[in-house]
Amino acid sequence: MPIDLEALYTDLHRHPELSFQETRTAGIAAGHLRDLGLEIEEGVGVTGVVGLLRNGDGPVVWARADMDALPVEEATGLPYASTATGIDPAGNTVPIMHACGHDMHVTAMIGAVERLVAARDEWSGTLVVLIQPAEEYGAGSRAMLDAGILDRYPKPDIVLGQHVTPLPAGVVGMRPGPQMAAADGITVTLHGRGGHGSRPHTTIDPVVMAAATVMRLQTIASREVDPRGVGVVTVGAIHAGTKNNIISSEATLELSLRYPDDAARERILASVERIVRAEAAASGAEREPEFRTEHRLPPTINDPDATARVSAAIDRALGEGTVMDPGFFTGSEDVSWFARDSGAPLVFWFWGVIDADAYAAAVADGTVSDVIPTTHSALFAPVIHPGIEIGVTAMTAAVREFLG
Repeated sequence: MPIDLEALYTDLHRHPELSFQETRTAGIAAGHLRDLGLEIEEGVGVTGVVGLLRNGDGPVVWARADMDALPVEEATGLPYASTATGIDPAGNTVPIMHACGHDMHVTAMIGAVERLVAARDEWSGTLVVLIQPAEEYGAGSRAMLDAGILDRYPKPDIVLGQHVTPLPAGVVGMRPGPQMAAADGITVTLHGRGGHGSRPHTTIDPVVMAAATVMRLQTIASREVDPRGVGVVTVGAIHAGTKNNIISSEATLELSLRYPDDAARERILASVERIVRAEAAASGAEREPEFRTEHRLPPTINDPDATARVSAAIDRALGEGTVMDPGFFTGSEDVSWFARDSGAPLVFWFWGVIDADAYAAAVADGTVSDVIPTTHSALFAPVIHPGIEIGVTAMTAAVREFLG
């Protein structure tokens, strides 16, 4: 009996799980893959799943889908909307939502494997399915690799991955070369001297120091990066103090930095450090600021030859003109570690999951950025159909391009 992919998707959407906590999702995915005849290993890199399907001689394809959700309170109003909560790494109770579509990624992967198993007399080779945790932390692929999967499974000849995006359903986006930015998540701790809010002259106020630092950091992208280039410096969180009449002794800034290549990374990191240290000195800080890298993601770079093959295969499967160049994305991904560690080429693409008529109307009105929710939005809601079918067909066609 065919797998009910709509039921699978809505169930996963109702029950999202945070990074490295995806035990239910992993169990469901492992169960379906096992029922389809794959050899299964669970608990890889904490909660990851590896499925192995040997089908004669031929190339080895690694196909990856991520499965973690985000600490976002869903506001879509859908009948299958999430009301789940969880505990974040800081011990806080937070709402959880599949605001990045990873539930759709898992669903499409299960559907693609089902098709490949049904047609296994038409192709030859080895398929390794990776159901990866913690992409939102930028840590899940690294965890699975550090768990030794390259030692236990056939090394890939190609690594494939896909991601939903707020484009109209029926559009697939990929480009050769750089597809997504490299990224660093950095926590900066600024040290001041605490005291009573009524006697600021006896303190070194880290809140003021932090405010000045945040404003100055904005000049990196606006004044130090070539306007024709790419560079993003975002301060996503500031933490300081406990009460309005207490001046804290320290403040922390959480930074997200994005760049197209390693050279740009070195320039922007150097600028961040220069500005942070200078603002601390200007404030009279008695201790140097501290920098801690929370995660590092390489750029997502598609192999040109393999990308041309996948693009043509998906065009044949979904209709000529389906695949377009979406441009360079300043978002980041950790899928590249699988390709980099194994030395295999990578092809990573996006598929649209927004109602085509609604998207066309927004384009006509010039309101796309106002009315079409993006990933990580509390309103992001992929269309189930044909969203699932496009993801299934695209992944199936890509795998078959290399396995025959």
